Amino acid sequence: MEGPHHHQYYHRQQHQQQAMNVNVDVDRLPQWSIQETKEFLMIRAELDPSFMETKRNKQLWEFISTRLKEKGYNRSAEQCKCKWKNLVTRYKGCEMVEEEAKRQQQFQFYNDLQAIFSARKQTTLKKLCSDEEEDKGRYRGKEKGKKGVSISGSTSKSINDDNDIKEILKCFMRQQMEMEIQWREALEVRENERRLKEMEWRRTMEALENERVMMDIRWREKEEQRRIREEARSERIDALVTTLLNKLTRDDHMK
Repeated sequence: MEGPHHHQYYHRQQHQQQAMNVNVDVDRLPQWSIQETKEFLMIRAELDPSFMETKRNKQLWEFISTRLKEKGYNRSAEQCKCKWKNLVTRYKGCEMVEEEAKRQQQFQFYNDLQAIFSARKQTTLKKLCSDEEEDKGRYRGKEKGKKGVSISGSTSKSINDDNDIKEILKCFMRQQMEMEIQWREALEVRENERRLKEMEWRRTMEALENERVMMDIRWREKEEQRRIREEARSERIDALVTTLLNKLTRDDHMK
């Protein structure tokens, strides 16, 4: 009889085989074209406010996948999510470049993502300002509806509300600065790694160049030595021919 361990092993083997099949299918997928990426970013930009409102965004990625299929691009929700992460990573990597034109040269979708993040910041600031105005209006309405409340108490309440809003804004800006610092630290780490690899590559190239120069010097020395031997051989032959001619000339005179 087959025990429970046998069934567990069988199911585990099935899951591993399915995972391998999924990886093979992913590897065979074609790369994202420029037009497909632009279409993807346009859809993602439209849904960015929805992404900011919820952390459970699986349905949003599935919606993006459906929109892309309508346009003729067969991409799953997980592929869209991974593509977005890769694009954001490359966008953050270009922030170390000071000149705006060079950023676009290094990453052709830089302006597209810049527009998305700029709109996100504007939306967040507008929402904060709108909430602040709503709070002020609500409190002003309460002040008018209440009777017998002292002016000093009302003023104190308004000041406390303003302080709360300012604290919220400070907290938001502090979070933004912390995120910016983390991004820059990560970029600096990657930049240092790139510089180390570049230095190693330069040292390797210099070593190869020095080796080539030494080989060229040795080859020239050998060529020089061969030329000297050839000249010495030619001189010996010339001397031998001259000696023979002189001997033949003396023999003719003696006759």
